[in-house]
Parts: sequence; structure tokens; C-alpha cells
Amino acid sequence: MLVDGPTFRRLVRGRTLLVSAEHDALSVRQVAARVGLSPSHFIRMFAALFGDTPHQLRTRARLERAKQLLAEGATVTEACVELGFASVGSFSGLFHRRTGAPPSVYRRAVAAPRRAPLVPGCLGLMSEVPAAAPSNSEEAPPP
Repeated sequence: MLVDGPTFRRLVRGRTLLVSAEHDALSVRQVAARVGLSPSHFIRMFAALFGDTPHQLRTRARLERAKQLLAEGATVTEACVELGFASVGSFSGLFHRRTGAPPSVYRRAVAAPRRAPLVPGCLGLMSEVPAAAPSNSEEAPPP
């Protein structure tokens, strides 16, 4: 599809508004109005140019953010609330359909394992010093 320069810039601006967290509350109709296109023309041109409808793009962006939150250790409920889904059930169902795994399974598979805190080697060695060992202030007995 051949798109003129001004229309291309409007569609790119619309795409930016659609995936922006601060503009997530904007409807597709409102985004179309902000970029100066009718809603039907915006949706049609957007899908032809980017391969997805505005709604599909927004959904994919939200699920990518959900993956990121789950990988960082957020619970399924926290990710659901953060992304503004209506319910945990609708979020989990959509996530499962699109990724092939429920969010809880995805989270367990990709979340960074919890590691024990790192301890400097010298402190680790100190725990292995026998209690009867002489300290620096005492002189060691001859062998």
C-alpha cells in the first residue's frame, strides 16, 4: 500500500499513542481523532501499513509488558492489575491463548531464580577457622 508522507506520520503517531502507557486509556476512536483521521480510515490504513489492527497492536504490547513483569517476579494478579485487565481470568485466558502457557507457568519458567546473597570469600573462610586456633594477638605455641 502506498501512503503519502503526512498520512504515514499520522499513522506512526497513532501507533505511538496506542502503545504508550500514559495514553492507554485512549480509545481507538480518540487516537484517530488526535491524529486527524476518521476512525474507520485510521483502522483500515493502520492495518494495511502495520499488518495489525490498532486493537491487535495494543493487545500484543500489553502482553509483552505482562511477560516482562512476570519475568521480573510480579505475581499474575499484580501483572493483571498493572496492565488494567478486567479480571485475572480474562488476563490469564488471553495470555494462555497468545503465548501457549498460562501466566503462572510462564512466570515459573522464566523468573530469575532467587539466589542466596553473595558473601565475600574472606568471610566464608572465617567460618571455617577452628575455635581453638590462635588469634593474631596471641603467640602461637611451638609445634
